Amino acid sequence: MKKKIILLIALFSLGIFTLIAQAPTPPPSDPSQGGNGPIGGNNPTGAPIDGGLGILLVLGAGYAARRIFDARKGSEE
Repeated sequence: MKKKIILLIALFSLGIFTLIAQAPTPPPSDPSQGGNGPIGGNNPTGAPIDGGLGILLVLGAGYAARRIFDARKGSEE
């Protein structure tokens, strides 16, 4: 029972921490003063995740194939 209470407190505190740690969104900049406006400005974009995601998928598939191969090899012996 004591372990469950400690786990519950840890999960609750991590949940509260994620709410506190979020950064606020910056206010929109004024295009008339050289800011990144919606028309023709240097709008920042998010980081591309397609390359890294593809690498992780290939590595995961290779790991799964290796585990299946090892499991079949072990059952034959």
